[in-house]
Amino acid sequence: MCSKSKRLTMGKDRGHKQQEIDISNLPDCILHHILSLMPTKEAVKTSILSTRWKNLWAFLPTIVLDDGLLMAKKVEDATSFVNFVERVLHLRGASNMEKLNLSCRVFQDALKIRSWISDAIMHNVQELDLSLFANNPSMIPKSIFDNTSLVSLKIRMNCAIELPSHVSFPCLKTLHLFFVWFQNDDFTEKLFSGCPVLEELVLFKNCFKNLKNFVITSSILKSLNIRDQTYFRVFEDVSGCKIKIDAPNLTYFEYLGYLSNEIILSNTSSLNKSYIQIPAPGDRIYEAANKAIDLLNQLQHVVSLTLSNHTLTTILFADNLRFAVFPNLTHLTLSMEIGMNHTFRVVMHFLSSCPMLQSICFSEGFMIGMHLGEKNSIWSSIPTCISNSLKKVTLKSFHGYTSEKCFLKRVLKNTCALEMMDIWWSEKYVGDLKRKTKVIKELEKHERKAIDSVIRKSKRLINHERKAENKTHGQHEIGDISDLVDHISSLPDCILHHILSFMPTKEAVKTSILSTRWKNENLWVFASKIDFDDDLLFSREVHGWHLPDVTSFVNLVERFY
Repeated sequence: MCSKSKRLTMGKDRGHKQQEIDISNLPDCILHHILSLMPTKEAVKTSILSTRWKNLWAFLPTIVLDDGLLMAKKVEDATSFVNFVERVLHLRGASNMEKLNLSCRVFQDALKIRSWISDAIMHNVQELDLSLFANNPSMIPKSIFDNTSLVSLKIRMNCAIELPSHVSFPCLKTLHLFFVWFQNDDFTEKLFSGCPVLEELVLFKNCFKNLKNFVITSSILKSLNIRDQTYFRVFEDVSGCKIKIDAPNLTYFEYLGYLSNEIILSNTSSLNKSYIQIPAPGDRIYEAANKAIDLLNQLQHVVSLTLSNHTLTTILFADNLRFAVFPNLTHLTLSMEIGMNHTFRVVMHFLSSCPMLQSICFSEGFMIGMHLGEKNSIWSSIPTCISNSLKKVTLKSFHGYTSEKCFLKRVLKNTCALEMMDIWWSEKYVGDLKRKTKVIKELEKHERKAIDSVIRKSKRLINHERKAENKTHGQHEIGDISDLVDHISSLPDCILHHILSFMPTKEAVKTSILSTRWKNENLWVFASKIDFDDDLLFSREVHGWHLPDVTSFVNLVERFY
């Protein structure tokens, strides 16, 4: 490798002497850290740089071995993948390994794979991420279940786990199980009793297969994620599994599934955040609806709750909409499009059980099929939280439909605590200034007093803090009503000049129309950086030709001087 390509050049600012540092002279620990920021397949390529670099990559703290990336999907190419993996493990010698990510999509030699995992265990691996696509439990060595170094274990396999007679994970804090299942109820108790410090548990899909009871008892567990997409048809005589969770320090609970299995939560007083997604399960809709109500009521101590997709639609079919009181719930996010009056009625009913709610977000907005007129019976009873505690309303994908405006008016009319309305236009109407102005004036006309109160409390009605994020989702702020207070003009000239120096001159010039101060003091003229370009700043079209407006351009430049 030539010296020029191996050097880092430092101090390129004017007035500073340039200094070159040969990266190959850096200590191994620094080079290992640099290589650890690269994908393994890229780090391997550095072995051709020089003799010093030849085997550096093999000592990375994190090793990613993926046959989908490192070998062609042909049986004869398995040899090169095997040679590569065994070379990595051989070069490391007795050095410890922080993390191994092993993914075998094509290669399915159980003996080889088991030996590689065993080697990582012998090297005191702390984080083990296994994606093994063969239906062969023998790939997992028994030694993995009696391990003092593992802090994180993630297994993706479509097969039953074979547990030894003794299970011990004294340091394991994170456990993710994808597609695997247990042979009987006793296996689950044996596994979790061997994880005394487990803090994060993810159970995906098949984990409850063939079980009657799945018991998790832990005073340490903080995060539980259940993706239970087991689905039983009506004609199947299957009662499902009872998933019993007793975790007094659980702070996060996430559930996605059809509720074919029963969830029983105990001691959830520490629960801070929860995410629930229950798709409508078709022919078991009534059973799922009643279970959904039961599950939500078990989360009554939660502080922040997100209800996703068709959860509210499913709840519609419950025998009785009896929600427990949620005394701690302050933040509610509805990440689905509210599409029917009946669905919105469920929302209002649920809000009546949230006396301390401070923030509600409709992240997908309302559908055009909503018909919430001013005289709709749904407004006959306004939830207490809207009147007494609600401080912020976020409505995304806003179209200016009658139902949307009616909802905002009702909130403004009945609120006492509201500080901000965070409203974002949908992509469809982002350029429709006429529509935006009409909506703003309509809100001002009907609820001017309430809007003035909101403005006094928050100095703005519409939030602009997440403009970049919103553009990503195709949504835009409702309009100019947010620009009600000008604080920037009170800043000293030196700061304003510095701010303007970051703007193209043609944009900085436009600030002269903001106010008398910006115009008379010609603030933009004193920016530290000025660029003049007659092609960019001034042109006019004559008979289809763009000709420079020389006079205007000259006047601008001479005005600067």
